[in-house]
Amino acid sequence: MSSLRVCAVQYKLADIASFDEFAAQSTHYVRNASEYGVQFVLFPEFFTTQLLSIGDEQGRPLPIERLPEFTDRYIALFQSLAAEYNMQIIGGTHVIDVGGGKLNNAAHLFYPSGRIERQAKLHMTPTEREEWNMQPGEGLQVFDTEFGTIAMLTCYDIEFPEIVRMARAKGADIIFCPSCTDDRHGFYRVRYCCHARAVENQVYIVTTGTVGSLRKVDFMRANFGQAAVISPNDIPFPPAGIMTEGIINDDMLVVADLNVQLLHDVRAAGSVTTWRDRRIDLYGDWK
Repeated sequence: MSSLRVCAVQYKLADIASFDEFAAQSTHYVRNASEYGVQFVLFPEFFTTQLLSIGDEQGRPLPIERLPEFTDRYIALFQSLAAEYNMQIIGGTHVIDVGGGKLNNAAHLFYPSGRIERQAKLHMTPTEREEWNMQPGEGLQVFDTEFGTIAMLTCYDIEFPEIVRMARAKGADIIFCPSCTDDRHGFYRVRYCCHARAVENQVYIVTTGTVGSLRKVDFMRANFGQAAVISPNDIPFPPAGIMTEGIINDDMLVVADLNVQLLHDVRAAGSVTTWRDRRIDLYGDWK
């Protein structure tokens, strides 16, 4: 199937008192998306840090090392939602314990069948590395779905052209990019790079970020976000390469229809054919 409908969630962070509140908010977005008949829903990076605001017995926010304690409930929740609403859910990213005291910031893909795939973020920001002791992922995967092949590259990852070129070389037509940025500078770095990667590789990019504030959680007190679905800049697509975008920092969903066949068409005979014209004699695809 070459056509599909995608939805990106501008998830509004606010302090909560229980996992049930997190589950109710996440369910609200998925239920809302289901009313539009979507096949994919994308949540933002680090949206599960909302769980840290639940706090401990003394009312202090939980440290990042405690976030993996919620992994089983997070997985059960999104497995259930994907099955109930018959859609693929990219459950943003969630911090997982990979053993030896190491943490990964991992994007999770939940299939309606119950299958789960993960892609750890590959490039660590200074905050992730120095303040949260995050470890980078070890490799890139792409994921087959009944609607085509996708990749999940998180926030900072999209700022590295090589990794998106690898994803396209492995067959990905759609890159889902959950992000979390705290100011305009970070937001526009990610956003502009999404446009560049779409032009370079003639792919769709679906991106979103956190909005709102976690007043109790370090490094999550400020968020600047906007969801968007981005296309190559060529005749079959909008001139600015924006299929849809949200209102900055609002609590909302954005929805767009994607035609994968159009990507194949422009790669073969577009105004420019950037994918076909790459110089693999000079620079490889880094498979």
